[in-house]
Amino acid sequence: MFKEFKDFAVKGNVVDMAVGIIIGAAFGTIVKSLVNDVIMPPIGLLLGGVDFSNLFVTLKGQSFVTLVEAQEAGSVTLNYGLFFNTIISFLIVAFAIFILVKQINKLKKKEEEASAEPSAPPRSDVLLEEIRDLLKTSR
Repeated sequence: MFKEFKDFAVKGNVVDMAVGIIIGAAFGTIVKSLVNDVIMPPIGLLLGGVDFSNLFVTLKGQSFVTLVEAQEAGSVTLNYGLFFNTIISFLIVAFAIFILVKQINKLKKKEEEASAEPSAPPRSDVLLEEIRDLLKTSR
């Protein structure tokens, strides 16, 4: 059983998958910062100085000015501003993955076309060659 596990863990696909997960996690962190620190502040400014990370509704407890205050007081909150930030982060990551997969598929297609064997000649060409060869031998 240990040998089987070792064979599984050392296979290239598992190592590639692990590298992909680590890079994906790092990319997710970068995208989260991009959304929270670069994209949302100008959008909030355009919408009248709205801080999306501070948009919430108190479901239980008194009203609070900031989300941090509400959470420190133990109130139950619905954090729809943070949800908007998460949706934008997801869309950026999904688009980046779409572009990556599209490029990989394009490269695979080029490799397949390059490695494809030349196709057989059309049936009519084969028949004409046979007729030609028969005419040569009949003379």
